[in-house]
This record gives sequence, structure tokens and C-alpha cells, in this order.
Amino acid sequence: MSRAQWIIPTALLGLALLTAGCSGESDAAARTAERTAVSVAPENVAVAQLQELAAGPALSGSLVPERQAALRAEVGGMVVEVRAEPGQRVATGQVLVRLDNAAQADAAQSARSAVRTAREALTVAQRNAERSERLAQAGALADRDLELARWNAMSAEATLADAEARLTLAERLLQKTTIRAPFAGIVSEREVRTGDVVQLGAELATVVDLRSLRLEANVPVSALGAMKVGTTVDFSVAGYDRESFQGKVWLINPVVDPATGQVRVIADIPNLGERLVAGLFAEGRVATERRSGLAVPLAAVDLRGPTPLVRRLRLGLVELVAVELGIQDEARELVEIKSGLTPGDTVLAGGATGIAAGTPVVIKKE
Repeated sequence: MSRAQWIIPTALLGLALLTAGCSGESDAAARTAERTAVSVAPENVAVAQLQELAAGPALSGSLVPERQAALRAEVGGMVVEVRAEPGQRVATGQVLVRLDNAAQADAAQSARSAVRTAREALTVAQRNAERSERLAQAGALADRDLELARWNAMSAEATLADAEARLTLAERLLQKTTIRAPFAGIVSEREVRTGDVVQLGAELATVVDLRSLRLEANVPVSALGAMKVGTTVDFSVAGYDRESFQGKVWLINPVVDPATGQVRVIADIPNLGERLVAGLFAEGRVATERRSGLAVPLAAVDLRGPTPLVRRLRLGLVELVAVELGIQDEARELVEIKSGLTPGDTVLAGGATGIAAGTPVVIKKE
């Protein structure tokens, strides 16, 4: 083969190898570009931090006012005035409803007259008894007349006592025509209007005191061993954007509910500022264990394998890290990390826990 014939095939081979090399580099660059395309929303990223954690049995129930008074008519009559409206704040002793009191006022006036008459009769009878005593001592009065005078005095005393009792009852019934708030609070219900005729026992209004509420809830029987009066209760209620509230166990029912197999628990809830309202459904747990530790969201832990894993971001790449778990704070959806992470580590949570190890990640801007 001549030199020219040898040079041409060699040049073609070099060109082919160069072209293949460039094609391989392009494919690698394309694969790298594909891997850098993974982006994660900020809500799927969390930072491991030292936090106060609490764990315990779950509970659910409703909030009820510690003090609530359903005011009912203790006498019948027509409603002549209503000063209570739902949502109105009232003071202790404030007038809420007035009933027609004409009959009660007449009865009280008659009872007062009867008391005055009985008191005068007693005075006369006592004077007669005293004169009879002196005459009997002088021998100028028979024993029978003395006994009669004494009996008249005792009868007058009994008559006065009966009249005074009737007056007390009449005045009490007169007072019951004016319905007052038994304590400071808020009117939650008003059942009557001016002009209504009510009977004895009819509902008039309801007053509640929201300064202190109670959470009536159920807990599993298995939680009784770790729970006692005074244990902290952490809970949240609908409509307060996952805000957490606290109270203290006040009462543990000694009897298990046969229908649910659970135990009734009542917790005192200080309602500062009266932010919470009665009737709300609450969910939380009794904090039978509490301590400070490194924590991440529960949604950041992958429990599908034999060992709990988290996906940590290191230099923009995802790496799998085996961790040891501690207590779970279910109310705040946190879990303690006893080993595997350090404070400040960034981890993926939620839907981002499916990203493979070694994948570059970019966090989206808000």
C-alpha cells in the first residue's frame, strides 16, 4: 500500500473516533442537565432544630364552659322587659328579664299587713299575760284564767311567725319576677321576647363564663398508668390554623365507658382573652412525657425500610441518612432524632422523600 492510500483511511478513523467522543460527552451533559432539573417547593424542606417535644396518648373531645347557667322562670307571668341579647356581656346581678309582678306585689303587701296585725296582737296578748301573772300572784285571779292568758300569748307568737313566713315567701316570689345574671359572663341564648307569657320552669336565657373552659375527652385505657391529675394536655381546635393550646387534667373518671372502652377525662383550660368558644371540637394528647431534643417533621422520615431514613441535602445533592428515632410529638407532627443528624441539617419532607440519592435539588423561591 502506498503512503497516500494509508493516510486516508487513518484520517477517516480518527475523524470517526473524534465524532464518537463528542457524542458521548453530549450524552453525559444531557444526563447531567436532566438531573439538575429537580426542584422542590419550600414546604417540602425542613431544618433539624432543637425543640421541646412531648408525647402521650391521643384524646379528642369538645370544649364546654366551666360555669354555665340556664335561667328558668320560677314564677309564671307575662314578659314585660327583656334586656339580654345573644353575645351580650353581662355583669353579676345585671337584670336580664322582667316579668309582670302585679300579683306578687299585691301578695307581698297583704303579707306585710298581716305581719303588722299579728305583731300588735302579740303585744296585747303579752301585756294581758303579764297582768294575769301579777293578779294570780296576789290571789285575785283563778288559775284557769292565767292559763288562758298564757295560751293567748303563745298563740299570738305562732300567728306572727306564720305571717312573717308568708311575707318572706311573698317577697321572694316578687324578687323572682326579675331575672338577673348569676355571674359575670356572656349571654349565649335568649328564649323569650317582650309580651310572651311564660309558665313555671320555662327557659328564659343562658349565661356562660368563658374565662375558664373544660375539655371533656376520651383516652384509651392503656394510658391510665402514665396519666394523673395535673398532667399537661396539648390540643388544637378547628378554625385556629393549627395553633396549639394547653390545659391540665382535672378529673379522671374511675369507670370505663362500656360502649367505647375508653376513659372520660376532663381538663381545665385557661381561656385568656376568651379567644376560645364553647362547643369546639378539640384533638390533642396528654403529655405524659416531655423533653428537649433534635427534631424534624414526621413527614421527613422514610419508614418503608427496616431502618428509618431521611433525605438530607448536602452541597445541593440528596443523600440518604440512617437515623435513630426518639419520642413522637404527634400534636405538632414532630419526631426526635437521637442520632444521624446535627442541628441545622436540611432535610426533605412530604412528597420530596421520593427523590433518589445523588440527585441535585433546587429549592423553589416563594
